[in-house]
Order: sequence, then structure tokens, then C-alpha cells
Amino acid sequence: MAKYSDIKGFTVQTLASDPVDSAIPGGTWASSNTLGTARATKGSSAGTQNASSVFGGQTAPGFTDIHEQYNGSSWTTATEMTTARLTNGGAGTYNSSFAPMGKNPSTTRVNNNEAWNGSTWAESADVNTSRRDGGGTGASHTNAIIFGGFEADAPPGSQSAKTEIYNGSSWTETGDLVTARSSSGAAGVTSTAALFFGPPSKNEQWNGVAWTEQAELNTDRQYAGGAGTSVAALAIGGDQDPGITAATESWNGTSWTEVADLATARRQSFGSGVDLLALASGGYTTTQVANTEEFTSPAVVNQKKEGQIFFNSTTNTYKETVLDITTGTWSSGPKMVNNRTTNQGSHSGTQTDTLVAGGYISGSYTGKTEKFDGTSWTETGDLATARMFSGASVKGSTTATLVAGGENPTRANTEQFNGASWTEVNDLNQSRWGLAGSGTEAAALVWAGYVPGPTTVSLTETWNGGAWTEVNNTNSAGYGSGNIGTQTAALCTGRAPNPVKDKIEEWNGTSWTEVAENNSARFGVAGFGLSTLAGIGGGNQNPPSTSALTEIWNGSSWTEVSDMVTGSVRYNAGAGSSSAGISTVNDDTEFWDVIQLSNKTITAS
Repeated sequence: MAKYSDIKGFTVQTLASDPVDSAIPGGTWASSNTLGTARATKGSSAGTQNASSVFGGQTAPGFTDIHEQYNGSSWTTATEMTTARLTNGGAGTYNSSFAPMGKNPSTTRVNNNEAWNGSTWAESADVNTSRRDGGGTGASHTNAIIFGGFEADAPPGSQSAKTEIYNGSSWTETGDLVTARSSSGAAGVTSTAALFFGPPSKNEQWNGVAWTEQAELNTDRQYAGGAGTSVAALAIGGDQDPGITAATESWNGTSWTEVADLATARRQSFGSGVDLLALASGGYTTTQVANTEEFTSPAVVNQKKEGQIFFNSTTNTYKETVLDITTGTWSSGPKMVNNRTTNQGSHSGTQTDTLVAGGYISGSYTGKTEKFDGTSWTETGDLATARMFSGASVKGSTTATLVAGGENPTRANTEQFNGASWTEVNDLNQSRWGLAGSGTEAAALVWAGYVPGPTTVSLTETWNGGAWTEVNNTNSAGYGSGNIGTQTAALCTGRAPNPVKDKIEEWNGTSWTEVAENNSARFGVAGFGLSTLAGIGGGNQNPPSTSALTEIWNGSSWTEVSDMVTGSVRYNAGAGSSSAGISTVNDDTEFWDVIQLSNKTITAS
């Protein structure tokens, strides 16, 4: 029997059952001892599930300076704050806490702060901008960050985007939130990594330098409690439209997942702890409450990891965890710099490192090139020759790629990109547009397309880094196939003209062979992935109608999966893999992501 540890370098684990996706969705809330004083935050909390502090807040009626601490089983009263306040932020630990900004009985917004050193509260340096209802996180009473809220000098109802960092002696203004807001939930245990979520469903992440927008909450809400870190957090309860919610969501650094509801729906609760072991105390229902709930997730045992190989001792089978490609979905991303109407330019690279070249902008062919770094698009060096109808783009990188052919008029010229500029190299043997390509800038393959006439062709050419060579043709002519594969293993998807073909062909490095048809005949698709595991999205069907349909290829058959956000023709407008793809249309960006793992039985040979 094969040693599975030798297949991919993994040590084989012997398990009584298959690994699980995650333990978090199985978590539960359970009631614990109540606070001594019923209150809603608009106060602050710090610490863990078993060592937590809450301070300040709103009682019925009024402000409070009461400070209570939780030891995992009961609450006790500790030294009171210097100033009663509510709507303040909170940071730190059980014995090193910080209460910045807020509102006190004598003013609507305060700039003074208080620090708890484990025995006493003392006022500390003022913030630069007085505010209330903002977020606050941090490691201790000497390391904190605040963000958002309502400013003292701003017009009534206006919100702030300002962010300030505290170093133990002074506050420094730093990068603003993307969207000014208040009354949001916050999570984080350092001043260099924080999360700010809602309202309504907005979510931003702080990396120590700047805020970036992340996947939104599933449920619009404000006044949610928060616990955890910037990559592993809980959004607890809050205020929906209409009414107060018990809904809880878990953040894994990429997306939010709905988990167990609170036993008592509430808003403005004190949240502390981590995503697996959290505490929600106090809050507001129809009045301030004192009850406390603990969130506990089962220990994460045998959690699935992509590529993990294990032996199931119960079923006596070897298995591997693999991505379940049928569970992918499309989501919207940031806008491009330019709006490429009519059709897109050539795409290459990965989901987070993408190059788009050429296209059609404001009624003209263009050579404009844009690069995506995983966060935003920026312009880089233009093509030497403007062109549209996507000259074939090989699936290289943003520093080494190849574009060939295209229309302006029909072209044969080829250009190489080195990360900064394009250089013309040897022409194709046949000028054409609507062709497809795969491979790298040193070992590429192009096929099919439209030649002057116009006439569709089945011509295939390979590139060796210096010249193009004609090789065996596709079995049928056409244009508008998707760019999928390498020089020696490629996939030719549906083509036009009428009737639109659903014929799929596979290239083995020498010849093309027809394989299983896709479910919906179309051309002008976005293609991504490899010949054995690929996806196509969008395109044009027959009779002419734009499509948002996405299909996944597993090496032998096609499966329909989640539609694209926007149905459109997307000549060569796709890049990335079958589990993490990217496509554009006009100036819109869309991401394809597969996050579900499954356990697949494997056999020894």
C-alpha cells in the first residue's frame, strides 16, 4: 500500500471520524450569573470569558461609574471610575483596561479618558477629537485605538471617520475609516488589528496602517456587541429594522457565518472574550438588563484542512480533504479605474494579483492596462497597440504575461509585459481576434478566432518565448472560447458563430479531443482554472442573450453553480483558479470563491 505521507508531504493521521468544517456553528449560549447593576453600554468591557471587566454605561435612568469584574462564575464590584459615562469605547484586559471618549452628565461628548491599572482608575491624555458612540479596542491601558462615532463639533447627526492611536502617553491621528459611522460593533486585542462592523452591514478591518472594507454582515444591525480579534470575531445581537435581535455571527477573517442565537435578544451589550469563548453581559431589551450569557464552541478537533490526508479507522478508508467546487459563489469587488464598455480586455494572473490590458473605453480602442493587488486597481504601462475583442492573454503573472492578436483592425502582433511596460515581439502566424490563450509568457498556446473576411478558424499556435508555431487545429472553428489551462493541457470551451457551440475540447500538448459538453451553449465566457478543474462564467447564448450562468468542470463533466452578479459577454475576462477566480465587466469586479471542504475517499495504487 502506498505511503500517503509521501504523496503531498503530509503525515497521515488516524481518526475515528472524518474531520469537520468548523466547530463554531455548533456553539451555544448559556446563562450565567447576572451583573450587580443592570445597564446597557453604551459602556465598555475588556478581557476574556473568565476574566472580564465592564465599566460605565447607562442605567435606568442615568449614567454610571460602576465597575464590575467577572471571574468565570460571578460578578463583583471593583473600584469605581473617576467619571460616570456612557457610549465610551473599551480596550485591554481584566487588570489593565482603558475607557476612552464617551458622554458624561455634564457634556454630550468627552475627550478625557480613564485607565485602570488593576487597582485604581486615573485620567489619561485627552483624545484629539471629542466623540461618543465610537469603537475602541487594544491590548492594555497603554495601548489602544478608537474610531468612528459622533464628534462634538460636528453638525447634529453627523458621523466621524477619524481614527486615533494611544501609546500610553498621547493620542495620534491616523488613517480614517472608509465610511464614517457610529454605533457599530468592534473587535480586536491590539491597536494594530481591529474590526468595526455595522450599521447597516458594513465591515471594515484595520491592519495598523489603513482600513479596508471586508465582507458584510449577513444581517443589518447597529449597536451590536463585539468579541474576538480582527480575524476571528463575534457580532452579538444588536438593533435591526424592526426590533432587537438575538442573532450572532462569527467572522473567520474572510466571511461572516450565522451561529447560535442569544437566549435573550438585546442591543448595546458588553462583549468580551474570543470567537470560541465569549461573554455577553447586560444590554437593553425594553429596559436595561443585568443577565449574562456565555458563548462556548466545542473544541476544534480534526478541523478540515485542504490537502489533509487521513485514515478513518471506523470505515477503514483513506481520505483527503478537497475543495467542494460546487459550493462557490460570486461577490462584488472594487471598481476598476476605467469603464471598458462593449467588452473587456485580456486578463491574466490570480484573484489577488491580476492584470487587465486593452478593451474599449469611451468609444475607442484602448491600450490601457490596470493591475489589481487584492485591494484596489491602479493603472500601469499601456499596450503599444490599442486593441479590443481581447487578444488572447496567457495565464501568466502581473510581471510576466503575453497578449496576442485582437481587433483594431484585426491584428497579429504580440506583446510581452515585464511588470512595468509592454514590448512587441514576434507576430502570430495568422492575424485574428476573439482567440483564446493559456500558458505562460515563455510557453503559451492560442487557438481559434476570427480572421479578416470575416471567417472563423480552428488554427492553433504555440509560443516558445521567441516565435509562434502552427500545431494541430481544434476540431471545429469558432471564436469566443475561454482562456483555461497551460501550453500542454488546455480547455477550449463553447464558441460562435451560429449556432453557438456547446462542444468542449481538451488539449493534451499534441492534439485536441472532444470531451463532455457544457450544459448551456455559449461564447464570450470568462474562463479560469486548469484543464482538469476549471470554471466558465457569463457569455452569450443562442438566440442572443447575455448570461450570468457559471459552470464548473471536474475533469469529466460540467456542473451548474451560482450565477455571476452580472450577466454579460466576457471575452477572456477571467483569471485565477477554480476555487479563487476573478472577472470584470465594464468597471465592475467580481470574485469567485470556494470555501467548502469535503472529505474524499482515495485508493492506493
